[in-house]
Amino acid sequence: MFRGIYETTIDAKGRTSLPAKFREVLVDVHGDDRFVITNSAPVDLGAGTFSSGLLIFPYAKWVEFEENFRSSRGLTSAQRNSIMRTIISPAVEGCADKLGRLLIPPHLRKGAALERDILFVGVMDKIEVWSQAEREKVRIQDLKNFPSDSETVAELGL
Repeated sequence: MFRGIYETTIDAKGRTSLPAKFREVLVDVHGDDRFVITNSAPVDLGAGTFSSGLLIFPYAKWVEFEENFRSSRGLTSAQRNSIMRTIISPAVEGCADKLGRLLIPPHLRKGAALERDILFVGVMDKIEVWSQAEREKVRIQDLKNFPSDSETVAELGL
């Protein structure tokens, strides 16, 4: 499981370091240092504005996602096309080098507004990558969306 939030930087060429804890999980839990990096689903911030980061899937989880997508039946044609154009088409396979560095391609950096200060966020079986500014906007929206029904939250063990 990927857990935690790690602050780091990305240079002008798109080079950054994947946190050591996340590299360990890739190899120890998923048995493979390969991953797929792509856009995340857009987050509706209201008033017609959206924010997006990136997702890093362990390679096997990406293959599972593709299989689930192919067999899914609950999506309209327009929704399927949007997912293909937003998530699947821009996806890039990669792995960190021996020093833990990875290169985020320009098309993904641009869409996620990654310029200098970034965050790697562990979210169970995936890793999110955010610009610090965009992540703050999403965090505020998450607080608005947080379930207020104490019974529902208690069922989760919170």
